[in-house]
Order: sequence, then structure tokens, then C-alpha cells
Amino acid sequence: LKSTIRYNYNRANIGIPEEIGIQSTSDKLLVPFQEIDNHVLSWENKLFLTNSSFNFKAGYVFNDRREFEEGTDPALEMKLNTFSYDLTYNLPELGRFETIIGLQGMFQTNKNKAEEVLIPDAKVTDFGVMGTSHYHLEKVDLQIGLRFDYRSIISDPARDPSETDYIRPIDRSFTSFNGALGAKINISENIITRVNLASGFRAPNLAELTSNGVHEGTNRYEIGNPDLSNETNFQADVSVEFRNDHFEISANGFYNLVNDFIFISPTDSMIDENIVFNYLQADASLYGGEFGLHIHPHPLHWLHVESSFETVIGKLNNDNYLPLIPANTLRNTFRIEFNDGKLIKEPFSFISLANTFNQKNVSGFETSTPGYNILSIGGGGSLDLDKFKLTFGLNLTNLTDEFYISHLSRLKQNEIGNIGRNTYGTLSLQL
Repeated sequence: LKSTIRYNYNRANIGIPEEIGIQSTSDKLLVPFQEIDNHVLSWENKLFLTNSSFNFKAGYVFNDRREFEEGTDPALEMKLNTFSYDLTYNLPELGRFETIIGLQGMFQTNKNKAEEVLIPDAKVTDFGVMGTSHYHLEKVDLQIGLRFDYRSIISDPARDPSETDYIRPIDRSFTSFNGALGAKINISENIITRVNLASGFRAPNLAELTSNGVHEGTNRYEIGNPDLSNETNFQADVSVEFRNDHFEISANGFYNLVNDFIFISPTDSMIDENIVFNYLQADASLYGGEFGLHIHPHPLHWLHVESSFETVIGKLNNDNYLPLIPANTLRNTFRIEFNDGKLIKEPFSFISLANTFNQKNVSGFETSTPGYNILSIGGGGSLDLDKFKLTFGLNLTNLTDEFYISHLSRLKQNEIGNIGRNTYGTLSLQL
């Protein structure tokens, strides 16, 4: 039996761009702002038997989100408690078959402790049971999987029933049964291809079902739909990869057909001086792919040149574009890995250029977004300190301090840019 317990705590103080107010370089937070505490506790156990094994994971997350506007008492406070579990059993191998069965679940409660309500008090219960099996041949690996899922959402009413921002209670449950079939084929020593066919589902979440008010963090009035049904989909994806000692190239594509796709969409209406966004549901398709290239020629083993291109297109069945689809991106990275020194081990440095293209494929009330280029540099290494290993890194992103707004930015309508020139470091200690 092997058991591991982990605990993590972090606090974040985040400003809220409720309006474009006084601009300042001070590090003192201006109201309104949020103070967020996160406590994460996890427990993992592995039990090894003669020809099989169990793996059990349990986790508890406590999230306390407080929003301050005036004074010392929060105007909004949400306490989110989440308990999750995951149990899998690796069955003894039977000939060429390798099989895993398991179950997963979650219990979640949301409680409001202040006057303002973003989402109502609620209880969410998830439960899933699954099984997957691999069949191994000399050059082919086949995989089949089956899964059943259940979700229950029960929420309390919120606000005054006579007002337009009233949130009515809901008591909904959702079920789905899905399967997957995949194959990995070693065409040759250097070429591997993968083909996967799978169905899936996603139950609507609490915000999609119950929202009815201004989301101060996004400056938009969001209206949910308590009658949303399951998203169901069928996806096919294919990938091909070539690899040798000096060169790697890969290409993969996917086509995802989604029934009752849930998405948030802007409108031409305003409430409380905020643009109204509605959670909608319609049949849609998403398709795209990724192309990657990695050159690491020998004997120049210290040199790495990497390039990748990603694209996604989302359309409704009426051929209109879906909102909030990311723009095409091209990323190129030049990385050098130096020889070990007397003190610093595994030293490296890199320079990277990310090109994001214009996004002109927009929905009816969505605006297009111009492209931008982000230049980044960085480096790092490690130190061997007796029984410890200290790994460090220093990165500088958006080196040219370019002003840009991501197409997916929730603050785009306020013309608030993404982060400018930014420096950050990393340290990790390994025993």
C-alpha cells in the first residue's frame, strides 16, 4: 500500500474592472476587488495485489470568494465546498487484454453569506461509472470504453420574486451513456497514427441554469436558462506522427458534432448599462486541428526549434459562426540547452514568438478582433544541493509591451487590454 497526502493553500487579491476609473501604478487595491481563499486537500492510495491493483483518490476543496465594494464587510461572499472521489481497479491481464473499471463522483455545496448573489445556494451531485479495455497486438493497440454519468442540481430561490432579477429554484437531474473506440497503429518504426471515435455529454452547470444579473468580473449582464438539456456529441479525430533522432512532425484533426450545444452569446440589449449575454442551446459543429514541428539535429543536440499551428472553427447548423471561438495561432520557439557547469546543471534559454491571427469569424452581435504578436524570452536550470535539487527559471513575456485584446477576453467590450510586459520566476525544491 502506498499512500500520499497533499495540502495546498493560496490567497488571491484580484481587482474588478467594474468601470474604467483612476489609473494608478500603486500596488494598493482599489475597490471593488475580490479576495479569494483556496484550501485543497488530496489523499491518494495505491494498493498492489499479485496481478492487479487498486487506486483510490479523494479530494476536498474549500473556496471562499469575497467581494468588497465599500467598507470592511464583503458585499458578496460565496463559500464553495467540493468533495470528490475516484476509485479504479486494474484487473489482471487476460491474454492480450488489459482492463480498468472504476467509479467517480462529487458532492458540492454553494452558500451565499452576503447581500449580493451571483449564483444561488445549491447542491450538486455527480456520479459516474466506467470501464475501458486495451487489446494489444504487435503493431496495433485497440481501446474500447463505456461510461455512465449522472448529475443532480438542486438550488434555492434568490432575490425578490416580484423583481426581474429573481432566480427561481431548480431541481434537475441529467443522465447519459457514452462509448469510445480507438486504435493506435505503428505503420513503421518512425510513423504512428491514431484514430478515435467517441460520444460524450456535458450537463449544464449552475451558472448556465440560474444566472440572472450583472457579473461584475466581466461587466456583462448574464441570463441563464433553467430549461437547458444535456449537451451530447460525437467526435472523430485522426493524428499522424513521424519521429526520428533529428526530426519530429505531427498533424492531427478533429470533427465534433454537438447536439444541444450550450454557449453564451452577446445581444444588442442593455441592462444596468451592461451588455446582455444569454446562455443559448443549439446544434453545432466544431472542427479544426494542430500541426507541429520539432527539429533537434544531431550532433547539435543542444539546439531545439519548435513550431506549432492551431485552428478551430465553430458553426451552428444554420451556418452562422459560434461566438467566442479562439483565433488561429502560430507559435515558434528557439531553445538552447547548454552543457552542465560546475554549479548550474541543465541550463537552458529560449526565445518564443506567438502570432495570433485576426478573428473575423464572429457571431451576429460579436465584433471581430485584430491579430497580435507576443515575444517572450527566458531561461533556467537546476542546482544540486547535497540531498536536494533546486530547479529555477526566469521568463519575460510580451517583451515589446504590445497592447492587445484576446478574442476570448471577458473585458473586450470595455477595451481593456491583456497583460503587458511581465516578468515571473519559478522555484521548485525536490527532495
